[in-house]
Amino acid sequence: MNLQSQFRKYVRSYPQWHFALPHVQVQRRLERFGTEYGGYYVAPSMMKSDAVVYSVGIGEDISFDRSLIEHFGAEIEAFDPTPKVKEWLATQALPEQFHFHAVGIADSDGEAVFHLPPRNDWVSHSMISARQYSRETARFPVMRLGTAMERLGHSHIDVLKMDIEGAEYGVIEDLARTQIPVGQLLVEFHHRLSAFGTGDTRRAISLLESCGMKIGHVCPRMEVFTFIQAG
Repeated sequence: MNLQSQFRKYVRSYPQWHFALPHVQVQRRLERFGTEYGGYYVAPSMMKSDAVVYSVGIGEDISFDRSLIEHFGAEIEAFDPTPKVKEWLATQALPEQFHFHAVGIADSDGEAVFHLPPRNDWVSHSMISARQYSRETARFPVMRLGTAMERLGHSHIDVLKMDIEGAEYGVIEDLARTQIPVGQLLVEFHHRLSAFGTGDTRRAISLLESCGMKIGHVCPRMEVFTFIQAG
């Protein structure tokens, strides 16, 4: 199935995209780093050996982070507050460039209520109340992106990767409001959750456009995007 056919299939499933399909806005040579499950598209020409990389939402796949370390020698600041992730990372042989912070990135500082996954063998928690998650909750520490940068001594982020189960919408609003300099944003949008829709993703894309960020890649399901700072 070619890309156009995949788009048409997706549009039939999500008709609200019908009149506003996301499309590539800026052309860059992109390369996929990481596994089929955990990988993202990055513009290698924008990467430097001292690139500041924030990997937000780890789960049990750090192939993307390992790949950036291997290819560019990048230092990875990884954020995830869920205990299962911390336990899993403790079983891994981690590169010295991988720095884990047991805290979530959100649009506020302090603690947040997380909804547990619907199955014990799943790892993803969410700050969003949606039918895809359990009614059981737990509280974990969170901080704003700007707070994390201040604590780590960073004035900009070269690559920001986010897979945070719906919380990306609030983080993007905060990012746009505070005008945090980001070179590349790799994000999985969760408009498939019952709490959101594609209209929320369209608004997030508009906010990023206002910050000079343009779509460099969009997956056939129109959920995983690469945004490039073109301003």
